[in-house]
Amino acid sequence: MEDLDQTLDAVGPRLRELRRSRETTLAELSAATGISVSTLSRLESGARRPTLEQLLPLARAHGVTLDELVDAPLTGDPRVHLKAFTRGGMTMLPLTRRAGGIQAFKMIIPANSPRREPELRTHEGYEWLYVLNGRLRMVLADHDVILSPGEAAEFDTHVPHWFGAADDDAVEFLSLFGKQGERAHFRARPKPKNP
Repeated sequence: MEDLDQTLDAVGPRLRELRRSRETTLAELSAATGISVSTLSRLESGARRPTLEQLLPLARAHGVTLDELVDAPLTGDPRVHLKAFTRGGMTMLPLTRRAGGIQAFKMIIPANSPRREPELRTHEGYEWLYVLNGRLRMVLADHDVILSPGEAAEFDTHVPHWFGAADDDAVEFLSLFGKQGERAHFRARPKPKNP
């Protein structure tokens, strides 16, 4: 019974982190789930224990499984069940399953996307991008650059930024994002010495 209590106590902070990582307000989440703002606030703070009737719509709204929401033990199934969501004209496919730390996403901007005019934004964090297909236009403060497949960029998200398709074709890219400013770390092998 103690394990159940600990699991339920951990749901509140996980709910708050999921909502914040998706930049969703309590009012927006309330509209999506039918759960009142005050109940959502009490669930996130741990002042109220969640019921199954509350967890199901919350998992659906956050695009996670119920197991992920309550941090159920792994069953040994190696498959990753990803749920895409759309924000700002982009489809975002989470590639990481944990609520904190560096988050990885596959991002897709569709062909003929309405994301044409840069709307520069700032927020907490650090981001790294790697273009898979198409051409990505990135505006970073005074810099306006086009990234092609195989090119990468990294930046502090406190700097005003925006990205969209460079032309009418779709763009696919990977994004690593650290909300607390974590940077991606790379290791490279030294070049072999010539005999």
